[in-house]
Amino acid sequence: ARVAIPPPGEGGEPIEGKPMIPLSLGDPTAFGNLQAPEVLSETMVSLVRGAKHNGYGNSAGAEDARAAVAKRFSTPHCIYKASDIIVASGCSGALEIAINGIVDEGDNLLVPKPGFPLYQVLAESQGASVKEYDLLPSQGWQADLAQLESLVDARTKALIVNNPSNPCGSVFPKEHLLGFIDIAARHKLPIIADEIYGEMAFEGVAFHPLAELAPHVPVITVGGLAKQFLVPGWRVGWLMLHDPVHALDDLREGFNRLTQLIVGASTLVQGAVPRVLCPEAGSADAASLAASDQHYMTTLQDNARFTYERLKGVVGLTPVEPQGAMYVMVHYDPAVLPGIRTDAEFVERLLAEEAVFVLPGACFGAPHFFRIVFSGPREKLADAFDRMEAFCMRHREEGV
Repeated sequence: ARVAIPPPGEGGEPIEGKPMIPLSLGDPTAFGNLQAPEVLSETMVSLVRGAKHNGYGNSAGAEDARAAVAKRFSTPHCIYKASDIIVASGCSGALEIAINGIVDEGDNLLVPKPGFPLYQVLAESQGASVKEYDLLPSQGWQADLAQLESLVDARTKALIVNNPSNPCGSVFPKEHLLGFIDIAARHKLPIIADEIYGEMAFEGVAFHPLAELAPHVPVITVGGLAKQFLVPGWRVGWLMLHDPVHALDDLREGFNRLTQLIVGASTLVQGAVPRVLCPEAGSADAASLAASDQHYMTTLQDNARFTYERLKGVVGLTPVEPQGAMYVMVHYDPAVLPGIRTDAEFVERLLAEEAVFVLPGACFGAPHFFRIVFSGPREKLADAFDRMEAFCMRHREEGV
């Protein structure tokens, strides 16, 4: 959905005493409070000075980078080889290769609702369409699997599963993932597993790579450096092909050909992949990366808890508690805020009156919700939520 968002203030001018607080963009570096691991930064400086990664490379990825991805993400029941990995221009680029390689005109994909809108954009760019399966807020955003299965038809080519979820911040339990796999097996569908937030589940919440649970179903997993390593602008992601039944043999060649459209991802950034994904056990690099990750995830988890606890006490708002990533979806009740008819209007008026920018649920197929990115500094979040509460109180009183 396209939503017109005006600048804050009457007529678009800034609001005096209320600097803009953007909680809309899924970029953990936006406020500057979170930084890429020092090991990664040092590696990039060394690579630039070494001048050995300035030229073109294999469009499907440098061999050592592919090997590192394979090593890092192999599990006991899903062992990757370098040849199972394709390096792409970010996770979005990996999704583009996967979707473009699978669908033809008239085909369809099963995608989550709420969900990342790029799935639909990519499918429609090939003349295909999407069918949306429901994620249920009352069940922590687990999918309605019966409704999902009812959507399958003769032109369905793949099932997309995003875990942990953008925009929901949910993490599926193992039993629920097995339900997706059972449906895919019955209908002979490959699964595209969007796991860009895969190592970003919160303490006490287990993340299960979907390919590890699928001994008889092909799984194309996409991921990347962007969110876990705080470098979304560096644009290096990957596809990982798990194909225990050899259903993807013909697609492999197609995927590799699609990488030639942009002559591959950044060779410079690929040069850093082995060191950051596979540091030597017990090394200073390993310790530094672990400390950086611990700080990052503690920040996100603490901010998630603060966001949920703060907003569940605001009149007219009901957040769904996040379990991972950097997002929370918040329901607003139009019966409590009767002057605000839609989530788009909620967002527009919140921005205009309080200079707080969130994304409307319409962007993700979730009416009467909005998404908050909670990776920013605590003081920014606190200020934003104070303004949000004042906004809701003001508009509740208007309806009394």
